[in-house]
Amino acid sequence: MLRDITIAPLDLPDHVDEALAVQALAFGLGPDEVAVRRQIVLRHMTYRGARALGATTADGSLAGFVYGMPNSRTHWWSTVVEPYLRAQGNEGWLDDSFVITELHVHPRHQNRGIGRALITAITDGAAEPRSILSAIDTDSPARGLYHSLGYQDLARRVLFPSAPRPYAVMGAALPLRRR
Repeated sequence: MLRDITIAPLDLPDHVDEALAVQALAFGLGPDEVAVRRQIVLRHMTYRGARALGATTADGSLAGFVYGMPNSRTHWWSTVVEPYLRAQGNEGWLDDSFVITELHVHPRHQNRGIGRALITAITDGAAEPRSILSAIDTDSPARGLYHSLGYQDLARRVLFPSAPRPYAVMGAALPLRRR
């Protein structure tokens, strides 16, 4: 499945526009949202321990990417999800966790194992004993992937400002479960 794909470290600031083009297609984002996310990605990549991986095709195009960092309760995402996690008794997941900030695969490359390869590769390099992430709170291939890797729902119906749909916060012990 991954014969023509190479998973390797990605200098995300240098490839931010290419990565966001993948995210825009995979997530259905318009130009205004991409412009906002561009600034967010560039800021995230200045955080301690932030790193990214890319999935590159034989012709050098980006088929997908993932980035994340050690979680901090001071980060915006943590401040939003903390009350939801606390209500479920899962607030401790915010500590000593590697957060998957974004994971996107170009639609023409989906269902080939690229997302699985990206998330397992980035978490395999994490010093933290667990990983957390958020995903749109619906049955989807992405949530199915996360569940198959050992992620469990820690909080559901999480509302982010300006997000039109609720999210689920998910967590898994590392290393992630293999097939």
